[in-house]
Amino acid sequence: MSKLGQLGAKLHRGDVSYDFIGHRRLWFSVSAILVIVSLAGLFARGLALGIEFKGGVEYQAKVKVTGDTVQNFTDAVKATNAKDLGDPVVTTIGDGAVRVQTKPLGQDDIAKVRAAVAKEAGIPIDQVTSQQIGASWGQQIANKAILALVVFLVLVFAVIWLYFREPKASMAAIIALIHDVTITVGLYAIIGFDVTPATVIGVLTILGYSLYDTVVVFDKVRENTRGITGSNRLTYSDATNLAVNQTVVRSINTTITALLPVGSILVVGTVVLGTGPLKDLSLALFVGIAVGAYSSIFIAPALLAVFKEREPGMQALRRRVMAKRAQTAAAGTPAPAVATAGAGAVAARTAVQDTPRKQDRPAGTAPTPASRPMKAAAAGRPQPSRKPRSKRGK
Repeated sequence: MSKLGQLGAKLHRGDVSYDFIGHRRLWFSVSAILVIVSLAGLFARGLALGIEFKGGVEYQAKVKVTGDTVQNFTDAVKATNAKDLGDPVVTTIGDGAVRVQTKPLGQDDIAKVRAAVAKEAGIPIDQVTSQQIGASWGQQIANKAILALVVFLVLVFAVIWLYFREPKASMAAIIALIHDVTITVGLYAIIGFDVTPATVIGVLTILGYSLYDTVVVFDKVRENTRGITGSNRLTYSDATNLAVNQTVVRSINTTITALLPVGSILVVGTVVLGTGPLKDLSLALFVGIAVGAYSSIFIAPALLAVFKEREPGMQALRRRVMAKRAQTAAAGTPAPAVATAGAGAVAARTAVQDTPRKQDRPAGTAPTPASRPMKAAAAGRPQPSRKPRSKRGK
């Protein structure tokens, strides 16, 4: 078994434990800093919305795609010096077409850019298709994306509530999801990546991933806290912390396994292709998976413990557990000592049972053997036994 597997087994048995819930103030502080930075970047710089959201002009042309296609078309379009052109977005479609997207342009500039694309592709200008996308259509796409996010959160709240029969679990999961979305969107604003429909798909995907990891932890919490108010061993926070320790190795393995292929797609989309849906989708997935794993381990369980510890029943349980621990500490009798004492008592009891009972005879004397063999009769009384007459000595 690997060292990580051994550590996971020890964590699951409770032999090794890290106090995730006890350090919740630290995790909450780290998350607060990340959220504040993300919101600052979002309000200060704003999101770089793609052409699908803010409108613009899209050109497509057939061309033999090579390694320099994207850079060559980008330089050709910039050389037109069209008004308010900005940085054009050039992507390849398979290995036989190229797509160029620009900001909204005037009619003269649209024709100028179209001619530049045709010249670079080496085809007649009438073979270059152009399409203007209005800002109103982009606004409809943005509204639908926001509506999809709201519907998703409402459904998540209802499903978790029905599954765990606990509204506080739904609240903790929703807060963790909002935490993940805020940090991911804020990072997009800080880096300046374009927000496209692929970005929206990536954000919705990471919400599902984060929710899946959180539900696994919550399910273990429910298992550990079933009937907890009937004992004085653990508080709700202790049982929750045990659940996190039992699932943390699984969460780490799942996260690393998911991040490796997504990271490869991010490198290809950013370094090799330079732009396009792959970059937008992979960045949202990479950031969201990492932040989602963090929230499912450090944020969501801690929030659930905070909410549950405010209940009167859990507060009474905490007082009983603390009183028992104080009494045990005052007595100075650890659990192993009790086990040892029990073993000694069993050994003593065994020794007493193995000691032969005293016989009703004078000390130092041995029982007198019978003069002739005896056998037990049917009534249970010893009777003398004689040899048959045919075998008696003559």
